[in-house]
Amino acid sequence: MSRVLITGAASGLGAALAEALTARGDDVLRTDVSYLEAGERELRLDITSEADWALAHEWVLETWGGLDVLINNAGVAGGGRLDVAEVEEWQWILDINLLGAVRGMRTFVPMMKAQGEGRIVNVASLAGLVHPAGMASYNAVKAAVVALTETAGHELASHGITAHVVCPSYFRTNLMSSLRGADTALGAVMTHLVDAAPLSAEEMADAVLAGLDAGEELIVPDDAARAAYRLKLDDRAAYDAVMRAQARKLEARA
Repeated sequence: MSRVLITGAASGLGAALAEALTARGDDVLRTDVSYLEAGERELRLDITSEADWALAHEWVLETWGGLDVLINNAGVAGGGRLDVAEVEEWQWILDINLLGAVRGMRTFVPMMKAQGEGRIVNVASLAGLVHPAGMASYNAVKAAVVALTETAGHELASHGITAHVVCPSYFRTNLMSSLRGADTALGAVMTHLVDAAPLSAEEMADAVLAGLDAGEELIVPDDAARAAYRLKLDDRAAYDAVMRAQARKLEARA
């Protein structure tokens, strides 16, 4: 049985991962900014708050005495064309989607080092590997999460700690409820892609856990994500043509 902390666990992929891990017999602490008070295995955690992370560390230490798996899942949707999105939008998404994971790792890496083992799972996005037009801020922070995770894997290997990054394509979830930004044309496109996605959060969670069970450090869990990433790696000219065609469609829609 593993002791697991999941951020953003009130809904979407976080909730699906929590349910799947609990069903497997793991002890799961669900954390989310939406929780108003602590439950038996629920804790309010704003991932932009150092104080909230300190309380999470205190709970884990007092209740479990250690942590086996940290899943940095919480995040928000954003983006916008370079001349449309405001700098404040960049700061907002950076603080949550990248620095939220950094804070979680800084909180629990010392504990894992002391144990001599642990796993860090950072949920990024296909946008961390494949970079569509109109999504510069989202692409940038998710690519940074990929780089952060790879760096952590190298840095922490000698301490028995592994780091895994998850890069899914679109799947059906309530992520778009967090969307903000001045580029309404992009927002409409992203909302349609999420609503029309073939996989549910539960199906994506199963694929993510299969990747973790296999020990994959880069988890590209669904067919659409794998196909898009392969195209970029195998035929850059074709990939660029697809991305630039999408950029023209976005401009026409706006």
